[in-house]
Amino acid sequence: MTSNIDNPTGTTQPTGVSPYLGRGVFTLRFTSTARGARLARRLVAVRLDEWGVPFGTPAHDTVVLVAAELTANAVRHGHVPGRDFELLLRLLHGVTAVARIEVGDTRGERLPTRPGPLPEGELGEGGRGLLLVERLADRWGWYPRAGGPGKTVWAECALP
Repeated sequence: MTSNIDNPTGTTQPTGVSPYLGRGVFTLRFTSTARGARLARRLVAVRLDEWGVPFGTPAHDTVVLVAAELTANAVRHGHVPGRDFELLLRLLHGVTAVARIEVGDTRGERLPTRPGPLPEGELGEGGRGLLLVERLADRWGWYPRAGGPGKTVWAECALP
């Protein structure tokens, strides 16, 4: 698993893959609330199923969980009153198919950091989001949001 978290100055775009034409792109803006994050997760699940990544498969569950964590983080750590977050889901096809999730928020001063190990016996409700993304995604990172304040956190998950 790799990320560009240590080099945030440039955008990291997928390498060696080209977008699948005809279908495989979904983008929408959501309110920066728990309800918005929940709706984003559900729409990712439905869209993946429509694109041939069926409900209940390991690939589907992984991508939905990664999207859920990124959207929850946008609400929890990237919330600016009156501002929405944006979700982009793309299927990329190359040697292997990849689902790329991008979540942009307008808070630029709160940047993601590489997750460290949780303290022994830690049972708190927070602090596991990026740890899950780190473990489940094949690659992840972030870049400054184009055209405005904030950042975009992205993750890529290979599909069988």
